[in-house]
Amino acid sequence: MSDRWVCLDVGETLVDETRVFRTWAEIFDLPQFTLMAVLGGSISNASDADGWRRFFELIQHPDWRDSRPEFEARYGALRPDDLYPDALRAIDGLKARGYRVAITANQPARRHAELEALGVDVEAMGMSDAMGVFKPDPAFFAQTLELLGSPPAADVAYVGDRVDNDVRPSAAAGMRAVWIRRGPWGLLHEDPDGVAHLVVRSLDELVERIDEAWPLP
Repeated sequence: MSDRWVCLDVGETLVDETRVFRTWAEIFDLPQFTLMAVLGGSISNASDADGWRRFFELIQHPDWRDSRPEFEARYGALRPDDLYPDALRAIDGLKARGYRVAITANQPARRHAELEALGVDVEAMGMSDAMGVFKPDPAFFAQTLELLGSPPAADVAYVGDRVDNDVRPSAAAGMRAVWIRRGPWGLLHEDPDGVAHLVVRSLDELVERIDEAWPLP
C-alpha cells in the first residue's frame, strides 16, 4: 500500500445533493426550478464567501437556520440513491491502486454512520460538526491531517467540488488539490490561477488519473 492518501469531500463529490435542494424548495414553498436558478445566480454573482448567504437572501429567507430542524426531519438519513453511481466503485478503485482513502467534509456528525450504512468503507472519516471546525478554515485541514495520522500534507490529495471550500484551502495547507467539476459549484466556479493540481469530472475519472495529482519525480 502507498503512503499517499486520497481524502474525499461529501456533497457533490460522493453525494448528489439534488434531494437537499428539493427539500429546501418544499420547506419554502418554491418551485424547484426557481430555487435552483437562484442558487446558480448567487454562486455566479457573489464572492465565494457570500454565495450561500446571498442565496437565502434572494429567496427571502435570510433566517434559514431557523428552518434547519424542519429540514433535518424532512430530509432524514442519506439514501442509497443519494450516492453518485461512481462513489462506491471509486473508493474501491482507489484502494486497488494502493491509495489510502479518507473522507472529511462540512456535514452533520450523523453523516458518518449514514455513509457507513450505505457501504462506504474508508480508513478514516470526519464530519465538521464532530471535528468542531469547518471548511475553508485552515484548522479543518490541519485536523484532517491529524485524523489521517499526521502524514506529510504533500502526500494527501483532497478532492472536492468547490474552489472556495476545497481547492484553494487544501492547496494552501500543502495538500494536492483535486477539483471535481460536478454539481452547481463545480460547474460555476472558476480557478483562474490554476490552483488545482488535477481537474476531473467524475470519480471514475479520478481513479484513472489520480497519479497525475503528484508531479513526476
